[in-house]
Amino acid sequence: MVLWFAGMSFILVWAVFRDTAIDYRLVMAGALLPDAVDVFLGGPQVLHTLVFSVGLLVIVMLGTRGRRNLRRRMLALPIGTFCHLVLDATWARSITFWWPFLGRRLHDGGLPSLQRPAVLLVVLELAGLAALLWCRSRFRLHEPERRRQFVRTGRLGRDLAPGPLPHA
Repeated sequence: MVLWFAGMSFILVWAVFRDTAIDYRLVMAGALLPDAVDVFLGGPQVLHTLVFSVGLLVIVMLGTRGRRNLRRRMLALPIGTFCHLVLDATWARSITFWWPFLGRRLHDGGLPSLQRPAVLLVVLELAGLAALLWCRSRFRLHEPERRRQFVRTGRLGRDLAPGPLPHA
């Protein structure tokens, strides 16, 4: 499953942060990373654990001290891996999600995203496609210059940022 994780992580991060300066390419890459690695390891391994995402976040924070712009950009990667845990419902597999706190053995079996019925896989991929099409329209990525900027930087146009919230 690619479109599900790419499209929905893009929308989740936009919905939470409403930030045009986040590198959404790295968010999507982070959301795809656990399955891209663990598929070759025969199932959910360390990349499907909370420890991995937290560890990656710590590495980014420590490795980018004093380099604000690099930090801002690199934070998108662990944000993406956290999105993967949510979108894959990894939290429902306690042994994997909380590894190593509930034991040293990780969950047996295939990737959670591929354990679903085929019909559900198709529905989720179509939902991911719809999410990406919504992003294309909402962020005007069909415009060549905006698309070039997005491909080059992962950022959205500043003019697309929401205005200030109205006071109650």
